[in-house]
Amino acid sequence: MTKIKTLIIAEAGVNHNGDIKTAKKLIDAAVYSGANIIKFQTFSSVSLTTSSAIKSNYQIENTHKPFETQQEMLSNLELSKDNHFELIEYSQKNNIEFLSSAFDPKSVKFLDALNLKRWKIPSGEITNYPFLKFIGSKNKPVILSTGMSNMDEIEQALNILLESGCERKKITLLQCNSEYPTPLADVNLRVIQTMKKKFNVATGLSDHTIGIEIPIAAVALGATIIEKHLTLNRKMEGPDHKASIEPNEFKNLVNAIRNIEIALGDGYKKVTQSELKNKILVRKSIYAKKSITKGERFTKDNICLKRPGSGISPSFWEEILEQKAKQNFNEDEQIII
Repeated sequence: MTKIKTLIIAEAGVNHNGDIKTAKKLIDAAVYSGANIIKFQTFSSVSLTTSSAIKSNYQIENTHKPFETQQEMLSNLELSKDNHFELIEYSQKNNIEFLSSAFDPKSVKFLDALNLKRWKIPSGEITNYPFLKFIGSKNKPVILSTGMSNMDEIEQALNILLESGCERKKITLLQCNSEYPTPLADVNLRVIQTMKKKFNVATGLSDHTIGIEIPIAAVALGATIIEKHLTLNRKMEGPDHKASIEPNEFKNLVNAIRNIEIALGDGYKKVTQSELKNKILVRKSIYAKKSITKGERFTKDNICLKRPGSGISPSFWEEILEQKAKQNFNEDEQIII
């Protein structure tokens, strides 16, 4: 069995629209797709935003409520503590890891008490140093999204996690663009390799583009974690549905990633078992171009290279020239010496 190398996170986020039944359906969809993790968001709207904080353009467009504040929007998308317990239990029952991103101190402490396997730090918290220090001190696996940040900010955030006690081997940086959906010109997949080389940590992608091509390409570039928004229906009202993919698309994404993992191989060039049977048929050997009599010298005029490659390899061409034939050869007969 092929070892699973890429951790695939189905980002339910707030696509449950505040409804626990929809949240469970998103868990079902993640299981159906083959994702490793289902991820939600944990926040208190009054702790996260001021009462006057405006929504971003994409949030206004996708919620159709231009005068609604961030706090008003988010208040309808919160998951209660009881919701968390119920969703964790449902995830465990369905053999998928439950994960959630915290966005405020109270939510961080709540998730810490739940003893989840890992932390996911959203892009907006990359300069929230008290937040990073607390998470780093727990020395659990950390996934840090890097949307809206530059390399200096990423380096500082990484240093805080390390100084707070998190081991480098437990940290994964995700290339991310915080626009929903992300324009292709702003994806910048090569940053995955740049961050890996510069910071000596695992890297991946939190993707907000339309479709599934970009995460697949990211895996080919070395991404070890892929995060992608999952929705039951892109036509649903809510801030993130349009930048999400539906269950069948997510299943296709997972299958494509698993195929890419197999195709990437081990990097060692060798003749494979599948092509071995074609090697003789496709390669060439040295043959008589016309009739050759015993004692006659081999020249460019009387020998040639043809398929199959079951005889003397073309790599010995120069050595064969000017040698004498030890027997008669008919045209198209394989040369032996």
